[in-house]
Parts: sequence; C-alpha cells; structure tokens
Amino acid sequence: MTKRNRVKIGDVFAIPLPNSKYAFGRRYRDASIGIYKYIGVDVDDLPQQEEYQFIVGVYDDVLKSGKWPIVDNRPFNNEEEEWPPPYYIKDPITGKYSIYHKGQDRKSTEQECKGLEVAAVWEAEHIIDRIMGSDKWNKN
Repeated sequence: MTKRNRVKIGDVFAIPLPNSKYAFGRRYRDASIGIYKYIGVDVDDLPQQEEYQFIVGVYDDVLKSGKWPIVDNRPFNNEEEEWPPPYYIKDPITGKYSIYHKGQDRKSTEQECKGLEVAAVWEAEHIIDRIMGSDKWNKN
C-alpha cells in the first residue's frame, strides 16, 4: 500500500527534471500549481522569490503520489492570494469565450482572455515538458 501525501495550500513541491536539476511548484486553491521561475541544483536549493513561470491546473494524483516531494510550506498572506489567476475557456463548437475564476465561469470576449492561461488540468510529464521549454504540450 502506497502512502499518499496530504497536500495543503502553500505546499512547495520539488519537481525532478531530466537534466538532474529541480523545478519547484507551490500549491494554490482550485487544483492549481504555480511553477517557480527558479531552477535549483537539488531539493534543498529552494527559490527565494515568489516569481512564477506559469500557473496551471494539475491532477491531484500528481501531487499526492510522492514523486514530487513536499519540501516546504509557504502560506499565502491572505485567502484571496490562495486563488490562481483567472483562466480562459474557448468553446470548441461555438468559438465563444468565457473566464473561469474561483470555481465559476462567466461569459467573456477573446480580447478579455488575451494573456490568460487556458483552463486545463495537466499531467506531470506535460508540466515538466513546459518547464524544460518543450512546446509539444501545446500542439493541437
């Protein structure tokens, strides 16, 4: 029986990379993780600044599996900061846009969605590919 981690908001995960370095991700509400810009040489080489490359949805089993060890917990200053930024959704049939934020979506325009991350839940390997600079995660 494998032991599953209890994941908390603010937990920082060490993400082993194929180049033997480590990326780090901080848990947000709404099944999201902020991937730090900083890349460390080992699991103890943690980012010192709260600067992120990107924030995306992540499957819970990725964080609970233990493959990405929890190396820190950095509480947010307040509940509002615990939420990821808004994501956008484009309906593949109608082409209409909406914005998803804090568990709710609302109608939107394409212009309003520019610069937002698409609403999606990512597997571990796709997050690692993106960290490593591969764009194969973005191919349609």
